[in-house]
Amino acid sequence: MKLASGWFKRALMWLFGSLLVLIMLAVGVLMHFGIPQNAAGMAAKGICSAAFVAGRPRQDLLAQDVLPASPVLALIKADIDEASHSVTARFAGLVSRRAVLLRHRGCVLDLAPDATAQAYAPQADTGQPWPKGEAALAASQWGDGVDAEKLKTIAESVFVGAGDPQAANARGFAVIQHGRMLVLRNAPGFAAGTGLHGWSMTKTITGMLVHKLAQDRGLALDAAVIDAFSDGREPPWVAYWRRDAHKTIKVSDLLYMRDGLATTEDYAPWGSVPHMLWGTPDTAAWAASHAVEATPGTRWRYLSATANLLAAVARGRFATDAEYWSYPGKALFEPIGAKSALLETDTNGNWVGSSYLWASVGDWARLGQLMLDDGKWDGQQVLPAGWLKLASTPATSDGEGPGYGAMSWRYGNPQAGLCRNQAGVPADTVVMGGHWGQIVAVVPSRDAVIVRLGWTFRRDQFDACKLLADVLAALQP
Repeated sequence: MKLASGWFKRALMWLFGSLLVLIMLAVGVLMHFGIPQNAAGMAAKGICSAAFVAGRPRQDLLAQDVLPASPVLALIKADIDEASHSVTARFAGLVSRRAVLLRHRGCVLDLAPDATAQAYAPQADTGQPWPKGEAALAASQWGDGVDAEKLKTIAESVFVGAGDPQAANARGFAVIQHGRMLVLRNAPGFAAGTGLHGWSMTKTITGMLVHKLAQDRGLALDAAVIDAFSDGREPPWVAYWRRDAHKTIKVSDLLYMRDGLATTEDYAPWGSVPHMLWGTPDTAAWAASHAVEATPGTRWRYLSATANLLAAVARGRFATDAEYWSYPGKALFEPIGAKSALLETDTNGNWVGSSYLWASVGDWARLGQLMLDDGKWDGQQVLPAGWLKLASTPATSDGEGPGYGAMSWRYGNPQAGLCRNQAGVPADTVVMGGHWGQIVAVVPSRDAVIVRLGWTFRRDQFDACKLLADVLAALQP
């Protein structure tokens, strides 16, 4: 019995030791690929923005916005500090990341511990009809030519499964034609005027801002990136770019995503995009660190990294960061009454031009209408004329390039558009498109703008092309 007992103890100790080694090995692998760091950063940043930029109820933010994205996120614990306007997220007790709210910058990761939060709650005007407020016209005012019953049915169907991460989970929907808001709705639990995350729809707004800087600050779009910065405003990576093929990359190559950089658009937990957004303090410097693998100007490749380089070029046109941070509001959002809109920055202070604009359904519609009207708003040229043409011009003449314009998707392009096989989507349809089912579609031939925002984790639950075709079929020809 004693021999058996001793053998059992040794076996138990060996098993325990082996299990401990395996756990340590697994933790080491996770840390090596940055998964705990990125996951904690995603949670802290996303919950902070949803709470303090969008002003949503706090209790369900982790469950609604974070946990359904990946099983690994079940190891996240998040603490919301109302007094300091900050969120701290911890991954299995291994890694802690903190995001804090700053005026004009939104929620920013990994600032110094003594960074002082600046309370900021952009508010939409919900009490007036759009575009002054967030209210749509009554169906009785839609006029002849609109199939009212069909459009009402579509609006109802958009929100089937709202609140369910396994369903389409729409959060906002709007339809505008001839400058009139026919439909503007938010999902249950999302008050009118609530800011919604546009993800990669932000790229189009970054493009708009750069187009405006060409006029306001003399930014030459055909200039080499290395020559696009004002004196004293070059980031350190520009010196590296001057030494090799990077020096031939033009600002316009960034605008059309044909820079030729050797990176990819990878959304895996260890992938390039999570590492750029949540694993590095300087999104532009991370993007700039990649080698050139294709001749600039010749190859189109969709890259969030490219949009963040474009945001860094914009930063270089301002004498101070304070001017840069306030520019989106002063130059674009305030003139059109987009009171909820906020473009956030990374830790280093660059706009996260690829991914981090928050705005209400009505404000996303305003930005779409501004694009449709080629920069005019209420009789004023807020955005220089020509942006719609840039957005509608193919990035390249072959391959997948014809399906993309200046920081915008050309959904209706018959050669490479994402909706080329969907009848009813006109060839001139230009779209701001974002992760998890965000779209603002601008359709000049129908004088229409269609907005849909959501948190759609399963792609098979939402067909953007069918939605556009169905809505357009219900509108005036």
